[in-house]
Amino acid sequence: MLTINDLVYRLGGRLLFDHAGVFLPGRSRAGFVGRNGAGKTTLFRLISGEIAPESGAISIPARTRLGRVEQEAPGGPTALIDFVLAADLERAELIARADVAHDAHDIADIQTRLADIDAHSAPARVLPAPRPPSISQMVQAPPPCAASGGSWSSRAHSSKS
Repeated sequence: MLTINDLVYRLGGRLLFDHAGVFLPGRSRAGFVGRNGAGKTTLFRLISGEIAPESGAISIPARTRLGRVEQEAPGGPTALIDFVLAADLERAELIARADVAHDAHDIADIQTRLADIDAHSAPARVLPAPRPPSISQMVQAPPPCAASGGSWSSRAHSSKS
């Protein structure tokens, strides 16, 4: 259960929570909805203990799990798809084990589990599905013969082989 009593919090000079209170029974699921700047992230940070209120009390059982989705994409050298795929801890651990495994039975067990969790198709599931071209895009597209270099006809036929 989550209990918030008489919560007061200011961000800069702006009062976000003025003696706010709420009670959520155990096993509840709740989300925060509101316009930008309403204090949703601040409230979550208060509940999770990242920041402290000016006054009031927030009570949450020690074993309570809080789910969170960050607002910003991660920065740094890691590609976004790699960041998303790394969140699948079992897949990442199995792939790391597969890279160093030498025992045939271990390799078979790892590959079987990777197949069971459909790990090899994970990148395709993460990427957005390609959108088909619109009619105007198809009408405006250059003909295949506009491709530079070599005969477009021989290139088109060689792609079949």
